[in-house]
Parts: sequence; C-alpha cells; structure tokens
Amino acid sequence: MSVSTVAGGSYLEILLQGQPQLPPSPLAWLNQLRAHAVDRVSALKVPTTRDEEWRFTDISPLAKLSFQPVHAESSLRIADVEHFYIEEAAIRLVFVDGAYAPELSKQSNGIEDAGLIVTNLPSAAAAHATAIEPHLGRHAVFEDNVFAALNTAFLHDGALIIAPRNAAVEKPVHLLFIATQKETASHPRCLLIAESGSAVTVIEDYVSLQKEAYVTNTVTEIALADNAQVNHIRIQRDSTEAFHIANCAVSLGRASRYRSVSVALGARISRFNLNALLAAEEVECTIDGLALITGRQLADTHTCIDHAKPHGTSWQSHKCIVDGAAHAVFNGKIVVRPGAQRTDSSQSSRNLLLNAKARVDTKPQLEIFADDVKCAHGATVGQLDNEEVFYLKSRGLSELTARNLLTYAFGAEIIDRISVASLKHRLEQTVLEQTQRN
Repeated sequence: MSVSTVAGGSYLEILLQGQPQLPPSPLAWLNQLRAHAVDRVSALKVPTTRDEEWRFTDISPLAKLSFQPVHAESSLRIADVEHFYIEEAAIRLVFVDGAYAPELSKQSNGIEDAGLIVTNLPSAAAAHATAIEPHLGRHAVFEDNVFAALNTAFLHDGALIIAPRNAAVEKPVHLLFIATQKETASHPRCLLIAESGSAVTVIEDYVSLQKEAYVTNTVTEIALADNAQVNHIRIQRDSTEAFHIANCAVSLGRASRYRSVSVALGARISRFNLNALLAAEEVECTIDGLALITGRQLADTHTCIDHAKPHGTSWQSHKCIVDGAAHAVFNGKIVVRPGAQRTDSSQSSRNLLLNAKARVDTKPQLEIFADDVKCAHGATVGQLDNEEVFYLKSRGLSELTARNLLTYAFGAEIIDRISVASLKHRLEQTVLEQTQRN
C-alpha cells in the first residue's frame, strides 16, 4: 500500500501530496518499519486544539498550503550556503529540502575524528545495518504521533552518526538542513548512536534560503550507551512563514551524560517534542531551551524527562522572549517512576513579555511515583523587573538602553551555554539584534 492512499478523506492527504514513492529497501526490517508507519498514518489524525497536548497550538493553516513535488536536483553551490557553515566543524552533512547534498558537505580526513562514522543513511544501510536496526525507529515512538509516523513512512535519506567505543571526538559535527522550495514538505531524519565511553558534539541546524511557506517535519533519535557523553545543540531558524514540527527521542544508558541546548528563532508555527528516557542508573541529563519570537509566530515546546531508574539527575531551564502578537507555549513534564529512588530533578520556565499583545502559556509538571526523591519546578511570566531597570538608570543608562540590555541578558544566559564559540557568537548577535528597541 502506498502512503499517498492511506489517509482517505482527511486533510493528511494535503501533507502527502508530492511525496515520492520510495523504492523498496534491501533490508527487510526497514521495509517493515516503513509499512508499520504507513499503517499508523492511516489510523491517526492530524491533532487539533481539542487534543489536550495541542490545545494551544492550531496547525490547521497547514491545510491552506497547496503542496508541490520536491525538486530532487539542487543547483546550490558552496558560495550560496557557506555563510551557514560552522568553522569549528571538521565534518559537515548538508541536506537540501530533505535530500543529501554531498557537493555541499565535508567529510573528515580521518585523523581527528577517532573513527567517527558520519554519513547519510542510504550509504550506511548495508554496511552498518547491525548497528542501525536496534535504534532506527525504536526510540521515537510513532504509534500515537502522526508526524513521527509520516516521517518514518517516508524514511529514506537522513543523517547517521556513530561515535565508536571509547572515542572522544573533539570537533563538532554539523548537520545542516536547508529549505529552498516553497509549499513543499521535507522529512529530515537523524540517528546518533554514542557507543560506550564515547563523547561527541552534534549541531542540528535548520535554515532557509527563502521566505515562503513550507513544512519541515523532523525526527531525531539519540542513543547513549554506558558512560557515553553527547552534547546536542539544536538551532531552528526556518522562514517565519514556515511550519516546523520536530520530534526528538533520547535514551540514556548507565552513567551517561546528555546535554541539550535548543534555540527556536524561526517558523510561523513550530512544535518541538523532546523526550528523554533515563533508562539506567547514575544518569545526568541537562536540557536548556530558548524561544525568541515576534509578529504572529507561535513556538510550542513539549518535553518529558522520564526517570526510569534510581540515582538519576536532570536539570531543565526553558526561556521565552515574546514580542508583537506572538505566542509561546511550554509544557515540561518530569516523571519519576516507581523504584527510581534518589532522583534529583529540577525544572524552570521563565518567560518575558515585551508587548501587551504577547502571550505565554506555561505548564511545568511533576509526576512522582517514588518517595525518596528531590524534585522542584517553577514558572514565571512577566515583563522586565522595574527595580532592575531603575538600578541601571541610576548607573547612568537611559531607560531604553536599560530595557534593551536586560532583555538581551535574559536570552543570552541560554546562548552562553553553547560550547561552540563561533555559533555562540552568531546567536548572541541575533539575540542582540532582535531584542533592541529604538
């Protein structure tokens, strides 16, 4: 059964228009995975505001797009996109409208990458099938997630990273996804496998070369084995007319360390689901996020940190700076399962409104089923602190300068946690430009 026929009369048909029919894979398990995803697409519906998890995020404007087939051939040259490149990255994979672009990518010479495997999925499917099969489509559950199911149904191209056992990769890996075509849908896929004792930094970067509407529907799966360390930086700067829907699933093994910094700047409507499963003991998980939006933008972040075993530690800090008539949403859940004793978890949601029309809906929540734990959460929504403004004015700054400085500092606190210097500098400049008022 083809994907294009499974949605019946629902408006999923709109999302399916123009999607290529994928050839069968030589891997039977991959064909089965796709077929199962197709079945789920046929059974699921696009969420509406009547669904609790989507009650603040109306994605019905998707139905207004007349989706066009994606042009497979890209005419981009390095000169067109090199301003997106990150100088510290020894390895770079570039995808244009969801398709791997080897002419724009950069592979390491093998001297500094400690045996790191970075390639696109079709090239690796056969050679690394035994490493891929236990993880691809196994962490990002799509049984009740129509967008993850769509991504898996169209699973063909994507990025694969395997950090070998006990390998410490010093330079970051840059995964660059570029949108160039209007009213199209792409389904980027990323799989990161960090084997025991490995350490790697990955930058997942979504950008656009045009200002029209399109859909980016991404799925990222990250598996950390025992004692592995992953530093995951995610930047979303799509067109402000685009739709960006992302699902990221992380599984952490014993004594592993996962650190995530995500920044949402673009898209007309964006939704980021991050689920971290602390599946073993002595795990550390740090998740930081920033949404900086204005105009008619809506940025929705849903996270779940699931403590399944004892002695786990997690920290989360999420900030939103909202201007114009924009709308930010944050729903952060911490789950402590029965038996996950000695869990230490904290969560903070801080939100800054720069305009009377700006809106924030925030819901931090704890679900605790163990008794020997230390958990805390909190949320604030408001404008700049008048006492802080007054203090800066007393030091000789104008009120406008004081407000600009405080707004910038509010967002820069998250940006400062990015470990890649050139990227941090670029984002600091972006925050500075977008928080300045004349």
